[in-house]
Amino acid sequence: MHRDLDPDRFLEGLLGFLDASRSPFHAVRNLARHLEDAGYRRIDEREPWAVTPGERVYLTRNDSSIVALRTGRDPTDGLRMIGAHTDSPCLRLKPEPVFVDRGYLRLGVEVYGGVLLNPWFDRDLSLAGRVHYLDERGTLQTTLLDFARPIAVIPSLAIHLDREANSNRSVNAQTDIVPVLGCLADDTRPDIRALLAEELGRQLPDAKVASVLDYELGFYDTQGAARVGLEQEFLASARLDNLVSCWCGVQALLHSDEAVPALLVCNDHEEVGSQSSSGAGGPFLRSVLERMSGSADGFVRLITRSMLISADNAHGVHPNYADRHEPNHGPVLGKGPVIKVNANQRYASNSATQALFRNLCAGADVPVQTFVTRTDLGCGSTIGPITATELGVPTLDVGIPQFAMHSIRELCSARDPAALTRALIAFQSLPTLPPLI
Repeated sequence: MHRDLDPDRFLEGLLGFLDASRSPFHAVRNLARHLEDAGYRRIDEREPWAVTPGERVYLTRNDSSIVALRTGRDPTDGLRMIGAHTDSPCLRLKPEPVFVDRGYLRLGVEVYGGVLLNPWFDRDLSLAGRVHYLDERGTLQTTLLDFARPIAVIPSLAIHLDREANSNRSVNAQTDIVPVLGCLADDTRPDIRALLAEELGRQLPDAKVASVLDYELGFYDTQGAARVGLEQEFLASARLDNLVSCWCGVQALLHSDEAVPALLVCNDHEEVGSQSSSGAGGPFLRSVLERMSGSADGFVRLITRSMLISADNAHGVHPNYADRHEPNHGPVLGKGPVIKVNANQRYASNSATQALFRNLCAGADVPVQTFVTRTDLGCGSTIGPITATELGVPTLDVGIPQFAMHSIRELCSARDPAALTRALIAFQSLPTLPPLI
C-alpha cells in the first residue's frame, strides 16, 4: 500500500519546513521541491497539457498556491483531495514604508489577516517574500528574498510610562506596530527599494540587479521551530496555522497508494477571505479539474465521485481558559486530529464525510476528536466551505488542535501532525469512495 512514515524523520522534516517557509512564496517553493524529488513533473497553466493514467504533475499560481495531482490507475474514478493554505497572519510591508523620526529608521506595515498583535512586541524580526526587479539588461525578473537574520524589533513601551499596561492595554495597528530597523546619522530618508536591491546583490551576486520595482514582503520571527515541554511533547513555531497541514498533505500524497487518484491543493489568501485568483474562492483548482476531465459532463462526474478533506488547525482547549470552549467538544493536544463541525456551514463537514473519516481513523489506529464552537461565540472558517461551494465536492473539515492561533508563536502537540498524516494516507489510499452526494 504505502511506505511507512519514519516518525523521527517526519518531525525533523516538519521543523525544517516550518523554518524554511517564511512566506507563502517560500512555502510553495519548498513544497515543489519535495514533489520534484519524488518524481512529480511541473506543468504550466499557460501551455496545453493533458494527463494520462499513472502521471504525477504539479502546477503553481502566483508563486503562492500549488496543486499536485496523481492520476493513478483511472483519474476519472474520483479524486481523494486534500486542501490546506500557505498563508499565515503577519505584518506586511507597505509600498512606501519608510519613516525617520528622532534618528530612528522605521518601516510601516499593514496587518495581514487576524493577527494577535501583542506577541509581536520585543521579538527579533526579519523580512521575507517576493521581489520584482530589473536586471542590467532591463529585463523584468522575479525572485524570493529572505533577510534570514534579525533586522528589526517592535519595542514595548516601558511599564513606567504605561502603568495600566497589565490591566488595560490596547494596541493601535497604525501607530504601535511599527518595526524599528536602526539609528541613522541624520534624518535622510533611505530608499526602501535601494535597500532591497543592495540585499539582493549580496544574496544573488549573479543576478545583476539594476533596480527593484516592487515587492510583497512580510516580517517574521527569527526564532526557529522547536520541541518544548518536559518530555518534548509540544511543538512551538510560527505559522503552524497552516503550514503543518501543508506538510501533512504533501507527506500523505507522497506516502499513499500511487494507484489511487489523489490531489493536494494549498491555496494562498485564506486568512483574508480566499477571494483572489490564487485563493480557494478563485478559479485555480476548478480550472485544473476542468482541463483534467476534458468536458463539462466529465467534470461533473469527476466531482460527484470525489471528496475533499480540508485540513486546517483547530482550537485546543486552553487550560487557563477552558470556559471559552463548548462542553463535550474540547479537543486536547496530543489526542489526535479534530473533526470540525458547524451547523451554519462555517465548516463543510457533514455526517457522511465525518463517518468516512472516523472509519478511516479507526482502521489506521488514529484517535479522533470533535470541535464545535460555543453557541454564543462566532466561528471561524476555512477553505472547506469555499471550495465545496465552488466545486460542489463533498467535503470534510479537520485539523490538529493547537494553542495561540494567529500568534507570532503557536503551540501544538509533537504527535498530532503524524497522526493526521496517517489518517490522510489512509484516505488517499482508499481504493473506492462510497456515494457521498
